[in-house]
Amino acid sequence: MAMTEARTIVGGGSENWRFGYNYTDWALKNSPFYINNKLVFKFDAPHDVYLLPNLYSYIKCDFQGAGEGFEIVLNQWRLYYFASSNDKDCSDGLMKFFAMPLPRWQ
Repeated sequence: MAMTEARTIVGGGSENWRFGYNYTDWALKNSPFYINNKLVFKFDAPHDVYLLPNLYSYIKCDFQGAGEGFEIVLNQWRLYYFASSNDKDCSDGLMKFFAMPLPRWQ
């Protein structure tokens, strides 16, 4: 068995990361994610996105650090949590999602 090539995925697609968009639905439509896929987040101020450290932070919308556009390679088999620090969108569950990358075999 050979591993297939990783892909680059832009959070929010061609419209980038933006307020008021349901990213849980976006993640479901763009899944599955695979190990070594790269997620790219692009946005303009005042938008932001964070990689959260754990499920508690994800559920409570508990943000620490600075939000900036970034790229992350999903290089481990674990849950990755992403969310906007906009309180309303995060607490309403719109601008947040999680990804569990899977091994990819051809």
